Amino acid sequence: MVSRTTADYEAMAIAGCEVISEPAFWAGYDRSTEQGFYDYFSLLTGFEPQRAAKFGIQHYTWMCINPKEAEDIGLGQAVIDLIPEFLTKDNVLGIGEIGLNKNSKNELEIMERHIALADEHDQLILVHTPHLEDKLKGTKLIIDALKNFSNLKEERVIIDHVEEHTVGLVKDAGYWAGMTLYPESKLTARRGIDIVEKFGSDQIWMNCACDWGVSEPMATPKAAQMMRQRGHSAEEIDKVFYQNPKSFMAQSPKFKLG
Repeated sequence: MVSRTTADYEAMAIAGCEVISEPAFWAGYDRSTEQGFYDYFSLLTGFEPQRAAKFGIQHYTWMCINPKEAEDIGLGQAVIDLIPEFLTKDNVLGIGEIGLNKNSKNELEIMERHIALADEHDQLILVHTPHLEDKLKGTKLIIDALKNFSNLKEERVIIDHVEEHTVGLVKDAGYWAGMTLYPESKLTARRGIDIVEKFGSDQIWMNCACDWGVSEPMATPKAAQMMRQRGHSAEEIDKVFYQNPKSFMAQSPKFKLG
């Protein structure tokens, strides 16, 4: 939400939003020093929760250097070294959104170091899959990397930005699947509902993007309304948009509603 105005917070509150889960992500430019990330992490754990609270919304976040900035191994490690300090903050749920952008060797190395950190500190993991034509390849690389950590429990990992050709792969491997809704790109609400109807509502949820491009903070309540129009029960809608995210994030002892 650091890229959004307070008007978005107000609209989400009016729509009934109780909790925001905001991963560390790209700032619209590549940061050149670890100090820039330290300041960003301080924003996510200090000012942003206060801003959300003014609208009655609880704010949670995740720590990482995102895949778009992970080519520089030295910078990546320097940022990873900062993260343990922030894992003690009350609103930090885990490590994310880590993952791959162009499926490069360096991105994979930094992702694996993040996974090791999460494994060491018993943290939930939120993973970003590529928004490119090689999403399938990237998803397979991510699952292979996760499987290399034998102590890591699949149910404590959510792999985000799944689409029709990757959701089955993610769910069959035992991970949670996240669908990120956009009005123009990536995954529309209609396609997301199609996926729920085909693959079921277990270990899956829809989320909205609040980033620098064309995105819609109200995408999830609009998708819920579309599900009603397509004949889904109130119970199933509640499961996809409320109970499932709650169940996953509640694996962190820090996550509380109300």
